[in-house]
Amino acid sequence: MALKSTIYKAELQIANMDRHYYAQHSLTLAKHPSETEERLMVRLIAFALFANDALTFGKGLSEDDEPDLWQKDLTGAIELWINVGLPDEREIRKACGRAKQVAVVLYGGRVADMWWQQNSKALLKLHNLSVINLPDTEALMQACTRGMNVSATIQDGQMLVGHDTGSFDLTPVLLKEPSTY
Repeated sequence: MALKSTIYKAELQIANMDRHYYAQHSLTLAKHPSETEERLMVRLIAFALFANDALTFGKGLSEDDEPDLWQKDLTGAIELWINVGLPDEREIRKACGRAKQVAVVLYGGRVADMWWQQNSKALLKLHNLSVINLPDTEALMQACTRGMNVSATIQDGQMLVGHDTGSFDLTPVLLKEPSTY
């Protein structure tokens, strides 16, 4: 018998002063049986970083051909494709061919740094790719509950994450931004 996903509900309040985006989102996240709570929370933070009304969670780990988050236009064309974790470089190149913009949100400390060292040469050639590293994501698990209230305040590239039992700072590191040509 296959294990089923665990459902998490999140009330996410976003105040992104860098992008002038302020909204509250009621989100339902499905935690794949092989997914950690840390990865689930990184998906939530990725949503906060790129949030807009059209951004939705994809099937991610459950489906090889879908990202963790994506945004499509009214015709179904993919405007933004977001992968969380340490995806294969070939998958990223394929996503860059399918979507207008692609973002990879890394986490995992030293392992993420080693992944970037191994893949950066090939990834720096992709003009529509951005790569963000989230160091020190262990604190995210403190906020993870089946029904959570999370606030994300973003200003000057810094993120303050508040939750029911406290708050912590998160500093996303931009390793690669999309080319402007």
